[in-house]
Amino acid sequence: MPVFIADEAGLKKSRLTTKIINFALEELGLKGSEVSVLITGDEGMRALNKKFRRIDKPTDVLSFPMDESGMLGDIAISVDKVVLQAKEFGVSFEEELARLLIHGLLHLIGYDHVKGGRQAAKMKAKEAVLLNGLKKNGLV
Repeated sequence: MPVFIADEAGLKKSRLTTKIINFALEELGLKGSEVSVLITGDEGMRALNKKFRRIDKPTDVLSFPMDESGMLGDIAISVDKVVLQAKEFGVSFEEELARLLIHGLLHLIGYDHVKGGRQAAKMKAKEAVLLNGLKKNGLV
């Protein structure tokens, strides 16, 4: 299960990131799929958000699905948002990182929450199941 990580922010959590993604892929029945993860800061995320969504502000996670066989796509995470949201939600840095990685991965495979309703509820429930699995396995 190749997970490619570009750590622009100097986070040095590539081993944890890889374990989280691999666990989620296996639980989702996608073992063997490839995912690329970019760990950046708010400025990097602002630039990506502006370029691809025309929104000139940083966000916590972006997903870029691909149509290539075996390659699910790219996930970008703002480490600045991970720190801020971990404090805001009263969770560890690792747990918030895991939540955002799972959130991004679910977007890559077609889950959506933008329209609300059932889709949002289904995505939130799947996030919770995967995050609880990570906790039970001592990964976060």
